[in-house]
Amino acid sequence: MSASAPIAAAIVIPARYGSSRFPGKALSPIRGADGSVRPLIAWSHDAATATARPHPVHVATDDPRIAEVVRGFGGQALMTPESCANGTERIAACLDQLPDAELLVNLQGDALLTPPAYVDALIDHMAAHPEAQVGTVAVRCTSETYRHLAEDAAQGRVGGTTVVLDAAGNALYFSKRILPYLPAGAEPDADNPVLLHLGLYAYRREALRCYARAGPAALEATEGLEQLRFLVQGVPVSVLVLPAPDLPLVEVNNPSDVPIVEEILRRRRSV
Repeated sequence: MSASAPIAAAIVIPARYGSSRFPGKALSPIRGADGSVRPLIAWSHDAATATARPHPVHVATDDPRIAEVVRGFGGQALMTPESCANGTERIAACLDQLPDAELLVNLQGDALLTPPAYVDALIDHMAAHPEAQVGTVAVRCTSETYRHLAEDAAQGRVGGTTVVLDAAGNALYFSKRILPYLPAGAEPDADNPVLLHLGLYAYRREALRCYARAGPAALEATEGLEQLRFLVQGVPVSVLVLPAPDLPLVEVNNPSDVPIVEEILRRRRSV
């Protein structure tokens, strides 16, 4: 299969209400550059629908409040069991509802700043590498993004996720710590990059089935990173490294991230 060969992809945004760090996060109001206020899930849905090539977009949730909001702005909501432990399990639970999708793309509900071009690039990457069962995206941290991660760490907040790779471009490990270690005062550069992992995945159907059957892994629970279950099970995760955008890619992990994201939305409009 070549990169130009068509692949039937569906974009699924997992969203739950009961976030332990930020309850109700998916419905948290976010103010745009024009002053309009919309729920976080609507902003993430916008990112998913802005890809260069149209793909079906669905929000997977177990909460009727989120489903009602999604349907209210014209989106499609898929109801999933409350027992889903994370977003990947929630997307796996949608397989029977999306029988025509060869590839399921996970754009996380708190990753509203994800450039739509990254979604297109990941789908192309998976089309060009049919052997890859799971794919994801990382970018090289700019100094500004690295300082944001370091400040979160210094304040004891959970910030972004970093990833280190093997020679083939597959993930060796993901962590909420900053990897690799850099001495105090040092910043990432071309020789010592820090790769920021984005909340964007693409899965083959069988990879999702295997994930759901395997059940939680200890490392997954320790780090709070669902993708580690694939590595524990020996399923390679192909990492597509893309250029960092002009502005930081900040996820809404904590309430303190909301004003940061709103400022980036304002800056985006002026670029």
